[in-house]
Amino acid sequence: MLVAALVALPVLGLASQAIGGSSGLWPHLVANVLPVALRDTLILLAGVALVAGLLGVSLARLVTAYDFVGRGVLEWALLLPLAVPTYIIAYAYLDLLHPVGAFQGAIRALLGYASPRDFRLPDIRSMPGCIVLLGLVLYPYVYLTTRVMLLTQSGNLIDAARTLGGSPRAVFWRVTLPLARPAVAVGVSLALMEALNDIGASEFLGVRTLTVSIYTTWVTRSDLPGATQIALLLLFLVIALVSFERWARRRQSFSATGGRNRPAPTIRIGGAGGIALLLLGSLPVLLGFVVPAAHLVREAWRRIAFAGISPRLAGEAVSTLTFAGTATLVTLLLGLVVAYASRLAPGRGTSWAQRLATMGYAAPGTVVAIGVLVVLGAFDQLIDRTAQHWLGVSTGLLLMGSGAALVYAYVVRFMAISTGSIEAGLARIPRSLDHASRTLGRTTRRTLVEIHLPLSKAALAAGALLVFVDCVKELPATLLLRPLNVETFATHLYGEAARGTYEEASIAALAIVAVGLLPVIVLARVGRTRMPKQRSAS
Repeated sequence: MLVAALVALPVLGLASQAIGGSSGLWPHLVANVLPVALRDTLILLAGVALVAGLLGVSLARLVTAYDFVGRGVLEWALLLPLAVPTYIIAYAYLDLLHPVGAFQGAIRALLGYASPRDFRLPDIRSMPGCIVLLGLVLYPYVYLTTRVMLLTQSGNLIDAARTLGGSPRAVFWRVTLPLARPAVAVGVSLALMEALNDIGASEFLGVRTLTVSIYTTWVTRSDLPGATQIALLLLFLVIALVSFERWARRRQSFSATGGRNRPAPTIRIGGAGGIALLLLGSLPVLLGFVVPAAHLVREAWRRIAFAGISPRLAGEAVSTLTFAGTATLVTLLLGLVVAYASRLAPGRGTSWAQRLATMGYAAPGTVVAIGVLVVLGAFDQLIDRTAQHWLGVSTGLLLMGSGAALVYAYVVRFMAISTGSIEAGLARIPRSLDHASRTLGRTTRRTLVEIHLPLSKAALAAGALLVFVDCVKELPATLLLRPLNVETFATHLYGEAARGTYEEASIAALAIVAVGLLPVIVLARVGRTRMPKQRSAS
């Protein structure tokens, strides 16, 4: 319950500060900021849901229904865009597609134009540009969940539908896709939560979302109550999104058919048709990972060749690793407490405590950061007043200035990842081992240390890896809560992109992408599945 209270405290602080009202700027926010921000947010969510949903479902269908040359490589390659944060793909394409850049210059040379005033591509700083770029890096959420669902569908159902005269296309629309709808809904919801959490890409591309409005209201206008009110509105939007996802599949229930099920057969596509499918399926990987990653490598190499590696990068690497490592350790320990409490005392109380402890993952980083700012800011003031009264000294911003606030925000934000990973690992351990351990006189602590932890090492390592990578990639909370004069890779990249000096941040961006590749490699190794080849297409 204590862990749940620590996670819920920022939300309570956010609500209390929002109720206090804005210091005279709220009418301005309502009239000029909120309508545009809410409109842009809803349009962005609808567009990302469409792009990510279509790409994710189509690609999952491609690699599960057809067998062609290179399919095994394409299966895991389609996960690669997960390694590229939204703000990095925006940063890369803004530089790559700049009107006076090499790409548009080459197009003008081919078409016979001499100046950007004569010919230029549509500006990527737009709502359509933002939707496409976010969709290119967020579709793997839909692809991953849908692919798993399609792989586990029974081939008996497909054969029964074909026996009743259904064509492959009709079977997909009437049988396969409806059965996969819960997985599609979960994947789209995850993609939309990531889109809501984004601040860098939206701001770089000129889209004024609620998340961007929270940041500008606090940093530019110094209006914390107004920022908390917008953050509370964004939190309500997240709750509405999750509620809608659950409502949309409230009447959908599925059960396995009796007997031994076999996987759905694949259709073999050979020759030019197979190569065409491989090229078509590789296009999202090319645009969502290969192009931005290659551009970052090129710019980093040019930067190193021209001026070497900046000494600042070493300090930023230390800050990034320190904050991410500390938050990972704390999150893992607290996640173990929550998951183990649920195992020792299952019931309604621990179930609700676990839900509260893991609700931070659904909240955007900006919302969590504002809530932490309110709570720890008030606590810092209390400590300072107490120290002045009893000791005659001022402690200043003890928590906000030390980085503790940033670690706290990371813990709140990613507690669900560690708890879920550890809970999954503990669920694989038979309870008979617990009973045998207690029969042999082992205490609860010794049972945990000698049995549960050794058997859950893989789950602990996976949870730690995912939390660490997410902490490294997290921009909104880091941007708001980092101590003064402290930069991480993410904030350094944001600052250089805001100034338009893209090449200065290429090394930091490349480092973030390299770290982001680690969980993608793990997912690819775990998720490989061989499928039967039973039919051929002429």
